[in-house]
Amino acid sequence: MPENIDINLLWQAYIIPWGTRIVLALVIFYIGRIVVATVVGLIIKVMQARRMDEVLVRFLSAILRWLLLLFVIIAALSQLGIDTTSMVALLGAAGLAIGLSLQGSLSNLAAGVLLITFRPFTKGDFVEAGKAMGVIESISIFTTTMTTPDNKEVIVPNSAILSNNITNYSARSTRRVDMVFGVSYGDDLRQAKQLLQEIIAADERVLAEPEPNIVVGELADSSVNFLVRPWVNSADYWGVFWDTTEAVKLKFDEAGLSIPFPQVDVNMPAKD
Repeated sequence: MPENIDINLLWQAYIIPWGTRIVLALVIFYIGRIVVATVVGLIIKVMQARRMDEVLVRFLSAILRWLLLLFVIIAALSQLGIDTTSMVALLGAAGLAIGLSLQGSLSNLAAGVLLITFRPFTKGDFVEAGKAMGVIESISIFTTTMTTPDNKEVIVPNSAILSNNITNYSARSTRRVDMVFGVSYGDDLRQAKQLLQEIIAADERVLAEPEPNIVVGELADSSVNFLVRPWVNSADYWGVFWDTTEAVKLKFDEAGLSIPFPQVDVNMPAKD
């Protein structure tokens, strides 16, 4: 009889209560994983429906999945009678320590999320950002990769980009080409202006609207400076700039117009 009583007490005091707790903990963990997968899947569909960047979708969904699984694990452990308060405090302290040791990386991470979310530029844009200039090749969570005009690859930390001005030369479909051409004070001003107008009008890449501006912008020390400002498609910017500069020099030479350049007169005193 005593042995039977001990076995009954063992079942009632330990086996049944702990078995129940273990089964409930497993059920909570199993159902919790299903719920987490469902919630994360729905959120991914919502983000994709809003056409969010795929890199950001993967990143946010991974963080959300691990956070929700952490709550599920804590709930399952608490069902076993484990004090999860100290565990939460320990995780918080560990997270704080990791965050302090990885401040630079976390700032790049936060900047990457903002760049991907707000999209000040996209792949293929020609930008000036983070003290670098080039075509955007890729935007990751921590860095942005550019290709410079001379075909060098530049990897810029995202925090450096977001903490400085961003100039996106590809953001607009058209751009204004700003050029300055000078003629000497002794040249015919009307003739110079007419030649500039003919050069701009002959270039099919120059847009009719907005109308090009060709005006006298400055009476400088040694020249009369014309401001020549045609509008072009963004892709034609440098072609128009270079071709117009060459055409102005050739036309001015043909017409006998001089383009002043700095000169220094040195007078040597005659020796006795």
